[in-house]
Amino acid sequence: MTRQTIDAVFENGVFRVTSPLPVTIPDGQSVRLVVEIHDSTEDILGLANHVYDGLSEDEITSIERIAFDRSPLFGERVQQ
Repeated sequence: MTRQTIDAVFENGVFRVTSPLPVTIPDGQSVRLVVEIHDSTEDILGLANHVYDGLSEDEITSIERIAFDRSPLFGERVQQ
């Protein structure tokens, strides 16, 4: 059995793939679809509200310091 993840949109009762298939599937070939419905934006934002649950203020400060530190991407700023 070959397994591939293929993104698709459900429209008018039919699944439409959103990019070219990475495999060749002959006409009439039986396949099994496993449908994962992506959460809505509201659900994702609701989860984001709980990202710091159970952490101390010091832990939150440490995480935010790391998250907002851009120096590994751009290097240290040079004062002019």
